[in-house]
Formats: sequence, structure tokens, C-alpha cells
Amino acid sequence: MKNRILQPKLILFLCVMLILTLNCSLFTQLSKSVGELSDQTASQSEITEEISNPPASQIEATEEVSIPLILTGDETIQPSDITYLGAFRLPGGDTPPQTFAYGGNAMTFNPDGDPGNSDAHPGSLFVMGHDRMPYGDLPDGNQVAEVSIPVPMIADTPADLPEATFIQDFQDVTAGHFTNLEEIPKVGMQYLNHPDTGPLIHIGWGQNIQPQDEPSHAWFSANLAEPNFTGVWYIGNQDLYSTNNYMFEIPTDWAEMYANYRYLGTGRMRDGGQGGMGPTLFAYTPWRMGGEAPPSGQRLVETPLLLYEKSSNTEDIVRALKDYQHPDEWEGGAFITTPSGKSTVLFAGTKSNGTKYWYGYINPAGAEQVCVDAHITDFPTCRMADGSICPSEDFSGCCDEEAGTCVTYRGWWSTRFEAQFIFYDPADLARVAAGELESWEPQPYAVMDIDEHLYLDPPEWDEVNLGWGDQRRYRIGASAYDRANGFLYVLELYADVAKPVVHVWHVAQ
Repeated sequence: MKNRILQPKLILFLCVMLILTLNCSLFTQLSKSVGELSDQTASQSEITEEISNPPASQIEATEEVSIPLILTGDETIQPSDITYLGAFRLPGGDTPPQTFAYGGNAMTFNPDGDPGNSDAHPGSLFVMGHDRMPYGDLPDGNQVAEVSIPVPMIADTPADLPEATFIQDFQDVTAGHFTNLEEIPKVGMQYLNHPDTGPLIHIGWGQNIQPQDEPSHAWFSANLAEPNFTGVWYIGNQDLYSTNNYMFEIPTDWAEMYANYRYLGTGRMRDGGQGGMGPTLFAYTPWRMGGEAPPSGQRLVETPLLLYEKSSNTEDIVRALKDYQHPDEWEGGAFITTPSGKSTVLFAGTKSNGTKYWYGYINPAGAEQVCVDAHITDFPTCRMADGSICPSEDFSGCCDEEAGTCVTYRGWWSTRFEAQFIFYDPADLARVAAGELESWEPQPYAVMDIDEHLYLDPPEWDEVNLGWGDQRRYRIGASAYDRANGFLYVLELYADVAKPVVHVWHVAQ
């Protein structure tokens, strides 16, 4: 009887001990996990102090959450949803640096601009003027002006188009900054009136041959006469060939749900694929709690959304944009949304769609004839459309630049270029942010050729740089989007003699 009474007590004692042992084990494992998480956080803090001092709107984003992904399908904007409305001219003369001639490197829409305007195109545009030139030739270029938006028209020549007016005259808002980045500047701008900061214009700046030790991003006031330039910062540890040409706003809801409260998109895609064989995109927010700016030289935390393989890593055309070719140039972008719930991430640029493409010159014998720089042998200088190497006879060259027998500047050329919009599903980019897709896996779901709306009539003296006919490159430049009204603004470069022209499309709402 005594044994029978003790046996249940013994069993209860053993159960209690087992529970305590399991709890101790779980506590040990939890402590280990917390320790590993602390180590990871400490490692990330080496990139930027921003983690320990996030903007007030980013505090919740430091927690790991399960991301509900957007479904693909009817929610994406299609080319049939976009209607061409016409174009308008930019104002002013032709005397540098305060001119739009040889400008248009960057543009952004200001929904708060031109408040007295009552037509169907409210707001204004900030547009960058004549580029800086190196070696002291034009150190005060890339000035910014604000212009009105007239009702666009379709006209046979740029001279017949309506003309914008100045709201704020040209100002050298970046004076004293980016002074080591003046060799063919590459610039993006985005106006953003966020509650933490008020109205600011965010800027990313690089150059053609890009050093990796020059910070690229900053901001300045929308009051151009008192720009209060603030910065400069890096985008994480990213290659600067990937980060500093176009910029656009990421919609607030999407940024907070998928991009860790990062409201700005920045990227770059230059010919040759040095920053990626296709457009790139990184989400970032530069300010800290209360709108405070981080110290100059800081490496800001970013969320990669799109990044293809770089040609500096491999000679092969792999992990690239579908139908990628080295002469491709994507110069503008916009995250487009509509009140009906449709969306897309659009890139605008000049696409090489030739049967062959090469590094060298235009061949005066015709567009289908190759003319490589025969002196260059450290990478394949001619490829077929599918990325395979050209036949051996295409590598002999057709001219000698030192002897003055080449008809164009050296660069990446193609048998054919086209101005295009390409459309990405934001759900694919959300999957990249969540780690469900590699950054090189998203591909455009639609392509839209826009050449029929362009003038494509540059000054004859600029054809040595731009090319002509099917081989005309650098067709379009920066873009900007009016989210409230659905207007997409895109610059056609060298359209009004040396000035860009602003083309306008409407996205069905």
C-alpha cells in the first residue's frame, strides 16, 4: 500500500523534472539564437549607424515580419493602359551653364508646384540643365530650374509645341559638391514631401567612368535659391555603377509593407553592363528620426529590389535582362500606381535590338556592317543578338581613330536601337525583398516601343556622338510621374536642336 501511494508521487516528480529540463534546453537554444541575432546586428552596424537611429517611420521595420505578397494578374498596368498625349518645349536660351541645351540628365515632378495653375496638368517639373564638363571647362553645369507644365500637343516639329515657363530660374544647387565626378555626369533626382523632412529633392550623382570611393547621394531644398545641400552618402556597399543615375518615389504603402520603410528608389544601368546587365533598383531612406541627416560619408542601409549580373564579374551574358545587349541604356524610371489598384515599375531607355552589337564605331558601309576597335582584345568586342561571339571576320576593324578615319566616337554600337518602356511586376520585386527570388530573376512582363512619338532629329554636329537612323543611340533620358493625375513625363534628348523635349503619356486610372 505504501509503495502504491509513493508511485504516483514519483511519477509526478519525474514529470516535473522533465518539464524543467526541456525548458532549460529551450532557454539555452533561445539564448543562442538571440546571441546570433545580436552578432548579425553588430555586423550590420558596421555598414551604417542608421540602424541604431532609424527614422521614426522605420522603427517597426526592424522587426522580422511575414510579408503578404501581391498577386500578379489583372493588377499590373499594360501598355494598352498608356496613351500618348503629346509634348512641350523647355524655356530659355542656349548659353551654358544656364540652359537646357545638352541637359536633361535628371527630372522630377513636383505635385506642390505652380499652385495657381488651373488646367488639367497641375504641378511643375524640376529639370537639370547643361552638364558639367571636366578639366575646368564648365565646373558650374548641371544647374536645376523649375518649370511649369503646359497642356501638351502633338506637332510635326518641336518649334510648333507649347513652351513651359520658368517658376524658379537656374541655380547651382550642387556647387562645391561632386567635384570629382564631372566626366559625363550621371544624375537622378526625386522630389519627396515626407512628414519627417518636408519638401526635399533627393539626388544621386555619378559619372561615366565611375570611381568607387566617391559618395553618390544627397538632398537639397525645393527652394533652389537656398538649397541647403545636405550629404553625401553611399548606398550600402553597392557598386556605384549600379546606384546613381535614375531615382523615383516608392509608394508609401508598398514601401512600408515590402521595402522596410524605404521610400526612395535609386539605380543605374549604363552600357557595357558594368553595374548590371539590365536596370537596377535599390530602396533607401536617407533621413533618421525626426528628419535628421546622417553624417556625410555614411553608408545607408538599402533594400535590393533588382540587380542583374555585372559584366565585371563574367564575360558571359548570364543572369541578365531577357534579350540584354551591351549597348542598352536605361535612363529613367517610375513606380506607377493608379486609384483602381493597378501598378507597374517602368524603366525608360534606349534598347539595342540589333542582329549584332560591338564596341567600336559606326561603319560607314551601312548599319549591318560591324566596326570594332581592333586594338581592344581583353574582352569580346562583338556579339550576335543571342550573346554568342561574332564571326572572326567581324574583328578586323574598319578605321583608325588616331588617324582620324572613324566617323563616330568610340563606344557600344548596334545595328539597331529603339526607345522603349519595359514593365516589371511589383510583386516580383517584393519577392526579391523577401528573399524569395534572386535579384536577377525578375523579368519584364511587357515592352512598349515609343519611337513613333519621337522626333529623332538631333543637330548634325552631334551625330558623331549619337549616331543616326537605326543606329541613333541616347534617344530618351529622365522620366517623372504625377501619381495623383496619372501623367508620365519623359525627356527626348537632343530633340529641340540641343535641348530635350518633354513627352507626356497618360496612364488610365
